[in-house]
Amino acid sequence: MITKKLFIGIFAVAAVASCKNQNTKKETVLNYPKTKKVDTVTDYFGTKVKDPYRWLENDRSEETEEWVKAENKVTFDYLDKIPFRDSLKRRLSEIWNYEKIGAPFIEGEYTYFSKNDGLQNQYVIYRRKNENDKAEVFLDPNKFSKDGTTSLGGLSFSENGKMAAYSISEGGSDWRKVIVLDAETKKVAEDTLKNIKFSGISWKGNEGFYYSSYKKPEGSELSAKTDQHRLFYHKLGTPQSDDKIIFGGTTEQKHRYVGGSVSEDNHYLFISARNSTSGGKLFMMDLTQKNPELRTIIDNEETDTYVIDNEGSKLFIVTNLDAPNQRIITVNAANPTPENWKDFIPETENVLSPSTGGGYFFAEYMVDAVSKVKQYDYQGNLIREVKLPGLGSVGGFSTKKENETLYYSFTNYVTPGTIYKFDIEAGTSEVYNKPAINFNPEDYESKQVFYTSKDGTKVPMIITYKKGTELNGKNPTILYGYGGFNISLTPSFSTANAVWLEQGGVYAVPNLRGGGEYGREWHDAGIKMKKQNVFDDFIAAAEFLIDNNYTSTDYLAIRGGSNGGLLVGATMTQRPDLMKVALPAVGVMDMLRYHTFTAGAGWAYDYGTAEDSKEMFNYLYGYSPVHNVKEGTEYPATLITTGDHDDRVVPAHSFKFAAELQEKQAGNEPVLIRIETKAGHGAGKPTSMIIDEYADIFGFTLYNMGFKKLPNSIENQ
Repeated sequence: MITKKLFIGIFAVAAVASCKNQNTKKETVLNYPKTKKVDTVTDYFGTKVKDPYRWLENDRSEETEEWVKAENKVTFDYLDKIPFRDSLKRRLSEIWNYEKIGAPFIEGEYTYFSKNDGLQNQYVIYRRKNENDKAEVFLDPNKFSKDGTTSLGGLSFSENGKMAAYSISEGGSDWRKVIVLDAETKKVAEDTLKNIKFSGISWKGNEGFYYSSYKKPEGSELSAKTDQHRLFYHKLGTPQSDDKIIFGGTTEQKHRYVGGSVSEDNHYLFISARNSTSGGKLFMMDLTQKNPELRTIIDNEETDTYVIDNEGSKLFIVTNLDAPNQRIITVNAANPTPENWKDFIPETENVLSPSTGGGYFFAEYMVDAVSKVKQYDYQGNLIREVKLPGLGSVGGFSTKKENETLYYSFTNYVTPGTIYKFDIEAGTSEVYNKPAINFNPEDYESKQVFYTSKDGTKVPMIITYKKGTELNGKNPTILYGYGGFNISLTPSFSTANAVWLEQGGVYAVPNLRGGGEYGREWHDAGIKMKKQNVFDDFIAAAEFLIDNNYTSTDYLAIRGGSNGGLLVGATMTQRPDLMKVALPAVGVMDMLRYHTFTAGAGWAYDYGTAEDSKEMFNYLYGYSPVHNVKEGTEYPATLITTGDHDDRVVPAHSFKFAAELQEKQAGNEPVLIRIETKAGHGAGKPTSMIIDEYADIFGFTLYNMGFKKLPNSIENQ
């Protein structure tokens, strides 16, 4: 296997709370910190837009730091008064405390796997030589820092497995360090590589590896713009200062995201270059040549195309060129451009996400957001449809060509992730690891429905709840959405959601336009001047749940993270009457300035920018959450969550949105912002921090739905 498509950009966060009781309004007078206003105005095509909280964009100022402290004090003083918050935290800790094991993989003489004993902040990497040997610790990220906020970003081995390189993230930042180890002795082999961002680690044999990064920005590394990504080659035993720029060092080769991947046989280097999270160029180099030339495969950014494997000079390429749902083609490396392509696995009506392993292709298809997998040989013959454990999501159908077995995971909204061992030739699966969690999936059910959006489009939604739940309009419900960046929300188990479900809550996830569930056309139906479709789909999902008595306005919370945070922000400002609680997490809230921070300009394919045209500016200005908080409006109870080290969606988005809401809220519902310190966009967050955050989110949600106690007496457990 060579590479999977690199999704740089933003990803979804999950979950939330529980219960069922009479709705008794709880009013609390809050004294919000007074947020200073400045006289900042920007002219967009003749429209002067005030930005009174622009100063909060300066994440390094003492003034911003003091504001964060003041806001957190108000927030945590409020959360401390919620009577069942500690009970929720205790139950979350109990249910979280089970052994979690990742799928094993072979490198050199060892089989490696990840494991978390239960409440460890980070997963530990173990290994063993033989199946009956006692596993030894190879890498323990819990020892990277005392507070657990330094996490393992990635781990990659040389061809013979004798050397390893791993990346770490400190405080949740996207900026990484890379440490090179002698895998046999587990000792550091050379100086640490620094200032690496949005990068994989792809080895060239046993000699060295390719990685990507930007020049370190002047000013704040957490918010300053990064727009010229470069691909480097690091030769083992040499200083980072000697690393050679392979691609991206010139004005002509300037791209926002650049990645390099070496073929499994070490014959080719494939280079992707893109300026947005969708669409990119593709190049290649023949590494068997002394001075390899850069050869073009795709010279424009109109498609998503990548090489998945090769047999000698025969390339297997995944593309959505002339195939919105993706296909695999073959072509000779000597003439790799599209006019020479031949279909290998043609496009179907379902979205294709392929992988390789053991000498076969595994074509995973998404059918209404549920996985199906077909196995093909290298001549394109269908071998079998793989029998899966049930309806849900699978992952991990990949391994090296010489391996006879692979390991895949299966999950859905009520089934904890289970690892299966798959015999590649026989096509049979057996359970490798089933988690022993204190949760019974048989007590719950998921139902897929199709509802009608504002313009008549049919949208799927999966609704999960305890069997026997009475549809009386009084079930606390979390409506979770994303709707962007071609990202698909497929069924997966959440430990936190288990607490929500066991308390009698309903959890609903619609597959909104802007996502990837139905291919490029579904994605493109929710971008730029069609972004309102996404919000309309979400609003229609809420109305479906209310109309069908799953819940009612008084018992509905909406939640989403990152692009989903924008979704929540736009929905609550357009329809503040629709929900009782709003939970926007690490959201993109200032649509006029998002592209000026870090890698934000790379999201322009989905959003467009305020500088593109007057029409695009007016469209963004019309829904940008920061700019659409209105005086005299009663907004729902709101808990905004973000991290002070989020350098993907900078926290200023959430800061400014909170300031606007606190100033203009006409109702009695609280508007709070919870700012996690030493935390980023979500990846690598320690378990203890995750549990604390969910206890606060769950507690806030239920408390503001009128609950004085939890329906299932976990206080007494």
